[in-house]
Amino acid sequence: MKKIKILFLLLCVMGFSQSDDEKQIRAIYNKALTNSMAYDWLNHLSNQIGGRLSGSVEAQQAVDYTKKELDKLGLDRVWLQPVMVPKWVRGIAEYANIVNENGTTVNVPICALGGSVATPALGIKANVIEVEGIDDLHSLGKEKIEGKIIFYNRPMNPTDIVTFTSYRGCVDQRYSGAAEAAKYGAVGVIVRSLSLSLDDYPHTGSMSYGELPIKDRIPAAAISTKGANLLSTSLKLNAKTTFYFKQISHPLFFI
Repeated sequence: MKKIKILFLLLCVMGFSQSDDEKQIRAIYNKALTNSMAYDWLNHLSNQIGGRLSGSVEAQQAVDYTKKELDKLGLDRVWLQPVMVPKWVRGIAEYANIVNENGTTVNVPICALGGSVATPALGIKANVIEVEGIDDLHSLGKEKIEGKIIFYNRPMNPTDIVTFTSYRGCVDQRYSGAAEAAKYGAVGVIVRSLSLSLDDYPHTGSMSYGELPIKDRIPAAAISTKGANLLSTSLKLNAKTTFYFKQISHPLFFI
């Protein structure tokens, strides 16, 4: 009987503590929803500082700003910890055009993928092989790919109600497409922008060469969705259509 009384008292205490915890959590929750600075912080990071590639001046500005804001909150301790980060510099604006068999050209918007190597100083001009993804690439083999520019043109699925699901279904061609194409002797890679919008604004993003030796790495860039449609149509009309692009990007290193 004594043990039952002790257990009852413990349960009462635990119930009281839980109630206090719930009140505290609710107060934090309400504060976050009604008086939060989150959107102000996000606005400053996104619109006042802008792009924050690792190793960039903007990345350091974001770190300094965040520390200053955390200090204002009166937290027990806020400190910065030195870390090694990869740095990649895009260089001057990229340039590309579709070259028809008669020599006429049509400029299209591209943007180097983050981490991509540069093209040769004079750029790259080659015939294009359009594929729907990395599986298509493997089915073609080296004989059809060597010396060509691979054009990954698998679009995001607009019927996916969760946009990230649609994004996830295509991101492998951007992230690993260049590494895989290089294994078959491709000289460059162009990737359809991962966007559901049809426009002339190329969407870049990160990519990786994996364990591919530096000497074997090939340049990769995103092309706008309108540009991708135009390139695809041009190839259907004439398989001998070529593509030229030039990008100047500094190699990855650590600071």
